[in-house]
Amino acid sequence: MEGVVMAVSRSAKHTFSKPVQLSIQLVAGLGIEGDAHSGATVKHRSRVRQNPAQPNLRQVHLMHAELFEELAAKGFTVTAGDMGENITTRGVDLLGLPTGARLRLGETAVVEVTGLRNPCVQLDRFQDGLMAAVLDRDAEGNLVRKAGVMGIVVTGGEVRPGDKVQVELPPEPHQALKQV
Repeated sequence: MEGVVMAVSRSAKHTFSKPVQLSIQLVAGLGIEGDAHSGATVKHRSRVRQNPAQPNLRQVHLMHAELFEELAAKGFTVTAGDMGENITTRGVDLLGLPTGARLRLGETAVVEVTGLRNPCVQLDRFQDGLMAAVLDRDAEGNLVRKAGVMGIVVTGGEVRPGDKVQVELPPEPHQALKQV
């Protein structure tokens, strides 16, 4: 499976949306240089309140651009960085990846997928009804979270729009993604 990086975003502050950048620098074990969520321990405010010493499994937020088109069909206007993602991709089934899948981004960067982003009420503050629009049910009635995946930086490097995204699957048996 191969795709492409459509956009990269970061914010030094804890803002919901992140401004699009020309490039971002991934740092092994920490995340994105200059991003508020970078660090070896958790930086998301709600998780810091729970336990500030827990490992940061949410160093990088990746989202598929195909979601923007799905949302547009429902009347929403969402573009890269609007929902707080760091890397917007196209052509990779991010939500279908197993835990531990590795994404090679650009020349050297590698991100290991740790789980699904759990949508929160901030989505509705951005656009009314957006949270419900990124949730669905599968054929068995299980909740499907569509707001992207989270990962950790295994190998650092610069990532920019146009870079290839190559997927490396972990050894089987694969474990389905869960919220992190």
